[in-house]
Amino acid sequence: MANPKLSVIVPFYNEQENLTQLHSELVHTLSQIRGTTEIIYIDDGSTDNPSIPQAPHPNITVKMIHFWHNHGQTAATSAGIDHSRGNFIAFLDADGQNPPPDLLKMLDMLDSNTDAIFGWRKHRHDDLIRVAVSKIANWLIRSIFHVTIKDLGCTTRIVRREIFANMRLYGENHRLLSLLVVLRGARFKEIEVSHRPRTHGRSKYGYSRSVKTIIDIITTKFLDSYSTKPAYIFGTGGLVSLALSVPAFVQVVYRKLFLGVFVHNNPMFIIAMFLVFIGVSFILLGLMSELMVRVYFESRQKPIYEIKEIKNL
Repeated sequence: MANPKLSVIVPFYNEQENLTQLHSELVHTLSQIRGTTEIIYIDDGSTDNPSIPQAPHPNITVKMIHFWHNHGQTAATSAGIDHSRGNFIAFLDADGQNPPPDLLKMLDMLDSNTDAIFGWRKHRHDDLIRVAVSKIANWLIRSIFHVTIKDLGCTTRIVRREIFANMRLYGENHRLLSLLVVLRGARFKEIEVSHRPRTHGRSKYGYSRSVKTIIDIITTKFLDSYSTKPAYIFGTGGLVSLALSVPAFVQVVYRKLFLGVFVHNNPMFIIAMFLVFIGVSFILLGLMSELMVRVYFESRQKPIYEIKEIKNL
């Protein structure tokens, strides 16, 4: 049986009031697509007894994945990707704020030179603080990773399934999914999408998640830049620390020889020794990390590169 043209992944947690309307819109939207499609709902341990009516269309299949308990949206998104079969994978939130018809516009933009279509919300219907935090996060990520994505937090996106080969999501990485797709080398386009006010239930967004997102940004930057060469970052830190210890020791020697200040009375000596300790520790940590990385790749016979395709010319 041929793979569906499109898989739509909808993770949710206690969104039963929104699911019925969303499912109706989604089925109506997908029924306009030529070929087969599938909808995958991932119940992230909901307690409101979620249910989805069967798809009233022969070319649309519906699958529901139930978690035993709440694992978080990243795990739910990952499960949806793992159980999808579509040549392209679309993502939607279950709160109903992202209208499914926008997927049709995004599909029209796909071509052989495009791996992903990202939506961006020009007119958002969220509280001002959340919008402000989102803009700051977008600016920070664009600055750190040198990417041009306008709205990294917009869930409405379509991605070619090959991009997710061997990709694993951790922490709150569902918020950085568009970034991870681009860092993988995907060629992308962007389109303005609609954004509606939430009509039922309360948002699961909490400002404490912003701290987790910042940690994930730091982790992603480290893994993207140094996952195969950790000695560079630790070694650099170690060498900087050792370099700073030199003027500290010079000051200690100067005060002893010309001012008669004994070492045990000079706090700069403690600082210098601390810098040496930190420097040596960082260099050793870098060497150990480098050894672990090489053992990992060698033991799994895993190359440090990823091939997109090979063509015989």
